[in-house]
Amino acid sequence: MPATVVVGTQWGDEGKGKLTDLLSKEMSVVVRYQGGHNAGHTIVVGEETFALQLIPSGVLYPHITPVIGNGVVVDPAVLISEIDKLEARGIDCSRLRVSGNAHLIMPYHQELDRAAERRLGKNRLGTTKSGIGPAYADKAARVGLRVQDLFDEKIFRQKLHLVLKEKNAVLAKVHNRLPLAIEDIADTYLKVYAPRIRPLVADTVGLVHEALDEGAHVLFEGAQATYLDLDHGTYPFVTSSNPVAGGACTGAGVGPLRIDRVIGIAKAYVTRVGSGPFPTELHGALADDLIERGHEYGTVTGRRRRVGWFDAVMMRHAVRLNSLTELALTKMDVLDPLPALKVCVAYEVDGRRMETLPYHQSDLHDAVPIYEELPGWQADLSGVTEVADLPSAAARFVTFLGERAGVRIRLVGVGPGRDQFVTMPGAAA
Repeated sequence: MPATVVVGTQWGDEGKGKLTDLLSKEMSVVVRYQGGHNAGHTIVVGEETFALQLIPSGVLYPHITPVIGNGVVVDPAVLISEIDKLEARGIDCSRLRVSGNAHLIMPYHQELDRAAERRLGKNRLGTTKSGIGPAYADKAARVGLRVQDLFDEKIFRQKLHLVLKEKNAVLAKVHNRLPLAIEDIADTYLKVYAPRIRPLVADTVGLVHEALDEGAHVLFEGAQATYLDLDHGTYPFVTSSNPVAGGACTGAGVGPLRIDRVIGIAKAYVTRVGSGPFPTELHGALADDLIERGHEYGTVTGRRRRVGWFDAVMMRHAVRLNSLTELALTKMDVLDPLPALKVCVAYEVDGRRMETLPYHQSDLHDAVPIYEELPGWQADLSGVTEVADLPSAAARFVTFLGERAGVRIRLVGVGPGRDQFVTMPGAAA
């Protein structure tokens, strides 16, 4: 029962799509277990670049069944648009399967998301305004509509009528927005979206367990990352679901004993989008250079990412939270020209040295990073494919990060291409 989870260990954008794509060669099923279309995965195949938001990265392989699990929130318009774009480029999406228990993102979720961000002003959370948070909120409040509701018109209209009455009142009285028309929404979802989605809907829990029982390889793909987790991230600047490895259990319907490999993924530096604490954040010319060299702009939003040095304190905590068996390090090549590199190994908080992540958010906001400096390699890594060809300073940097994080680094990415990686000594085949 070989089951693998791929999880981001920082604030997202670590390269999960590329890693998932790389691992997909040995997989039969790839499952997205949480999040929505606010997660962008960019995959470079030869001269082509694929930017995926909702559909699992494994869709690029004809032998894989890509699955959108019950823990995902689905905007039908985005799903259909993404399918159409992929198929226009020759990618077969007929193998895609969508859980009937996945919740739907509705127009009022997007209206409420946009209105809430406007109301918060300078205290806004920095959401993508895609309706993700409000959809998860309705799921928790037990007033959400699910994919399976699309195929029972009576039930769909009843549920929509009840929830829209309340949502329209909030939109009008709190946010001064015009009410949404129930018939327009119902007609679009039932007559336009439902026929397109119906052939893809399946019992995905059964599908995944059948694959595992047959000994097939199943990959669980998280969106966002550890420090955007609703429970374990830098709350409230987080997403509305659980990207940590444990989220695969609830978001795909498998027990923890079925998972035997958890691969974390991290950049050789750190980025985040939007507001929130960032102890190792850089500013000025060096930050600008890293952002341009690393093309650090959001796949979905195009927003410029914040950038900082690698944070081993955060990484050690991510290893604990996810029970990582190994780590993949990406974007080493972005650091190529730097003469010296810094790694945060501890924090100073109120005059105290802390080597574990502060429990209290105020301490994290006030944390001053304590760095160790390593020499840069000042060489082009983009063509390196063997560990023996890594400059000694680059090899030492990788070893140092693994030692400080307390996890084996298995792969090192040296460019955006599908085959631009180095397999480190002692790595699993």
